[in-house]
Amino acid sequence: MRYIHVQQACRSMLIGATLVLPLTLLSACASSNTGSSLGTADANAQVQTNTSNEATQQTAQHTQNDTNSEKSFQEWLANFRRDAASEGISSQALSALDNVRYIERIVELDRHQPEFVRPIWDYLDGAVSRTRIANGKARLAEHRQTALEMQQRYGVPAEIIVAIWGIESDYGRNFGNFSTLSAFATLAYDGRRANFARTELLAALRIIDSGEITADEMIGSWAGAMGHTQFIPSSFESFAKDGDGDGRRDIWGSIPDVMASTANYLAEAGWQAGEPWGVEVTLPAGFDFTQTDRRSSSEWANQGIKAVQGNLPHFDSARVIVPAGAQGPAFMVGPNFNAILRYNNATSYALAVATLSDAIMDRPGIQQSWPRDQVPLTRAQVRELQEALNARGYSVGAADGIMGPNTRHGLRAFQRAQGLVPDGFATQSLLESIRGR
Repeated sequence: MRYIHVQQACRSMLIGATLVLPLTLLSACASSNTGSSLGTADANAQVQTNTSNEATQQTAQHTQNDTNSEKSFQEWLANFRRDAASEGISSQALSALDNVRYIERIVELDRHQPEFVRPIWDYLDGAVSRTRIANGKARLAEHRQTALEMQQRYGVPAEIIVAIWGIESDYGRNFGNFSTLSAFATLAYDGRRANFARTELLAALRIIDSGEITADEMIGSWAGAMGHTQFIPSSFESFAKDGDGDGRRDIWGSIPDVMASTANYLAEAGWQAGEPWGVEVTLPAGFDFTQTDRRSSSEWANQGIKAVQGNLPHFDSARVIVPAGAQGPAFMVGPNFNAILRYNNATSYALAVATLSDAIMDRPGIQQSWPRDQVPLTRAQVRELQEALNARGYSVGAADGIMGPNTRHGLRAFQRAQGLVPDGFATQSLLESIRGR
């Protein structure tokens, strides 16, 4: 229990939600209220003594726990080192593990899931801000020749390359300062994603073995994503390119390498040269929102779908998406939107990259309004929704608090059965409706 200063407690009682006031603190409040300075002083002294004793005990316990954790981690690391050697990692690369440390903060970040989910319109407001648009234009102007060279080489527009750079690291301002080796070692040891993290740690060591980057220079996010456009080690091995011809693939310090690697990733993900990512559209009255399959542009046009501005692009295969349900904007997206999703499989991310690239080129932004009056469900509420849908026979899988495709599919089925618009968008009113049934 954390104690706070007695006088502060008497004034406001602003303490932790589960904190129980100790007897000495209650006595001190009573003494203070009756004007007894001696009572307050005695209580303060008692609180300080209790605080000191408890702090000493907690420090000793934490020190012991930290010592045990570090010992266990070092034992795991020694076993990993032997396994890595047997898989061909050189002794020189393995020496980089000498400086690897278990980082508790990474575990905290990995396990933390915010209870309140940020709606897509708030995310886009930040991701495609005026400042980021202006900086994107400046970066494209600064590196135009390189960006156009990579566009010619890989078929990916220069503005898309720059937009991913902006979303991933704010054009290199923030690509993290964690050791990639320590990040993946910590995640592999922690166990939640052990196999994935172990695979990436081996890939990181192979990169060091290749001589393209030193362990000290290999830094990135807490999750192990590296450099200006946040490649994980296995993606680096598969997709990174030497854009400046110096014989190294340096996504930390060489902008030509960054742009070549990013463009190559998208090209390998199926980017179609000359095609747009998609277009904002209007939907006809009575549109069937359960249509989640892909159709050609002409097939969508036959249903009455129109571009908000201009004409529908020609797609042999396209989807219609409504990220905020029937009350928000609608988009027809083609193969290049799917390629962006290969970079980060979140509709909000892909839409941020797409609309930032448009803004960098002074193309119009999203014209239709977002339903900003809607309060998104918390994770606890999403779990409640999932449990209710499962109980009513709309199988959505485990109640994990995440609005994934299975949950949206089950929700659309429920909406249709109840005579509601089956857009798969969960709202507070919809949750209340399910609670009442």
